[in-house]
Amino acid sequence: MTYQKRLTFLILLDSLIVLSAIYLSYLILHPTFQIFKYETLMLTSITLLLSHHLFASMYRLYNKAWEYASVGELVTIVKAVTLSIMATGFIQLLIINNIYVRALGLSWMLHVLLIGGSRFSWRIYRDRYIKPQVEQKRALIIGAGAAGTMLVRQLLKNSDAGIKPVAFIDDDLRKYKLHILGLPVVGDSKRIAKTVETLNVDKIIIAIPSLSKEEMKRIFEECSGTKAKTVIMPMMEDVMLGKVSVNQFRDVQVEDLLGREPVELDIESISKKLTGKTILVTGAGGSIGSEICRQVCKFQPKKILLLGHGENSIYQIDMELRNKHKDKIEIRPVIADIQDRARIFEVLETHKPDVVYHAAAHKHVPLMEYNPKEAVKNNVLGTKNVAEAADTFGVGTFVLVSSDKAVNPTNVMGSTKRIAEMVIQELDKHSKTKFVAVRFGNVLGSRGSVIPLFKKQIQAGGPVTVTHPDMTRYFMTIPEASRLVMQAGALARGGEIFVLDMGEPVRIVDLAKNLIRLSGYTIEEIGINFSGIRPGEKMYEELLGEKEVHKEAVFPKIFIGKAVLEQEYEVHYLIEKFDRMSAGEISEFVLNLANKRKNNVLLMAE
Repeated sequence: MTYQKRLTFLILLDSLIVLSAIYLSYLILHPTFQIFKYETLMLTSITLLLSHHLFASMYRLYNKAWEYASVGELVTIVKAVTLSIMATGFIQLLIINNIYVRALGLSWMLHVLLIGGSRFSWRIYRDRYIKPQVEQKRALIIGAGAAGTMLVRQLLKNSDAGIKPVAFIDDDLRKYKLHILGLPVVGDSKRIAKTVETLNVDKIIIAIPSLSKEEMKRIFEECSGTKAKTVIMPMMEDVMLGKVSVNQFRDVQVEDLLGREPVELDIESISKKLTGKTILVTGAGGSIGSEICRQVCKFQPKKILLLGHGENSIYQIDMELRNKHKDKIEIRPVIADIQDRARIFEVLETHKPDVVYHAAAHKHVPLMEYNPKEAVKNNVLGTKNVAEAADTFGVGTFVLVSSDKAVNPTNVMGSTKRIAEMVIQELDKHSKTKFVAVRFGNVLGSRGSVIPLFKKQIQAGGPVTVTHPDMTRYFMTIPEASRLVMQAGALARGGEIFVLDMGEPVRIVDLAKNLIRLSGYTIEEIGINFSGIRPGEKMYEELLGEKEVHKEAVFPKIFIGKAVLEQEYEVHYLIEKFDRMSAGEISEFVLNLANKRKNNVLLMAE
């Protein structure tokens, strides 16, 4: 039906309803019409007809898609009818000096009933008799709150989404057995598996924006025991801002199951450190370095230097930031190797950055066991070059991205990170630059993370390879790691080692199992093989040494310490003798140096 035909049909239908309603009202109240004059009935009918069309046009009753009608449309009908009745009463009073209240009141009821019924019949017809064009998947909605209700309303309106909601699950027992938008609340999260089987559910949609990480993990464990695919409703803020529609779901990610809430930033202190300043990020093409660049740019620095050795990765982050921040921030890609001392000094002398985030490093534990000389050249000598250049050219704050593997290290990579910490802490003693280090555990999604390896193995049909069933690690997301680095720079007084409260360590085998389930397979289908601990690996990691632990956090979920070291002369000895040492001698020396006198390391609370 064309718009013009539709408009004509609705006007004629409403005209018939209005005239019939006023006539029926008078007939019901006074069947003989003895007390009414013909002129009064005509005046009332014409006034009511004209006023109805006037207010119907004002409230766009003829322009609404009534096949999607809801409570909002019913309220609009009530408003239009009420105003038309009031206008008619006013005309009666003005011309015949009397208002036929009972007749108009009854007419109001008939108007709402008949006009509302005519409109909502379209909705009922569409819902019951028009078959959707796409196959409908049966969905169980987790969460019967505002978000879940909005989601169901949208899905019911949009049959093209191919999803048919069939029931709610909610842990609020007061909602149990209630019906919301025609769907029953069948129970709490413990009934997920049974409901999926009973109602033949194809998809589970989690629609609780306020869900904590622990609750998400618990609910996902219930969902993973079913045949249904589990997805998450987008964030309410993104829906309200129009970035995504309410039915654009995303898969559950490993990050959702970490069981730890993200660190909240002190935006004001970070802004003071970064806004309008020149910032240098080494290793800017890496997963951590590139995310630091993204986060830094949110604070509108004057200039950001993207320093890295690999031209392709630097090109990619350079183009990404230019697309987002062109004309606002001066973005300068710098191709340089931190092992090239002269080049690093040249860069810092030219640009004189206010803050340096040093993320460039070799991080792969087994590879560094086989290549200890390269580990020392990059992680120790490279750090020394950048740090001494920062000291020479008056950088305000230098933040070293370190690792939990620097604590009581058993491998070359961890040892070089610990020695890098020693280097900057020694410099901090006599420099105007504030030198600090940040330690955190494994970063999900980074190039060195186990996640990409597990995903490839799952895509290949398995099995997933895990070193040991009891192997545990701390995990965090790339954005969390980057925010911690920025917060450390804002909190820096000089010489500290910052550590994130990373919650409970995660068993690698549990991580593998979750990834298998998230990929839509069962553990039995993919399988898990245990390959044995690799060279240099620990069974578990620590974030602070036994003597470094301080009970109180100086910032929510961030701990801080200051180590007094006695290895200065030994670090210099390593640097002086480095070229004449064999790979085996380097490995032995850095391990001994990183661990030597660790019991004499004293943590002093800031």
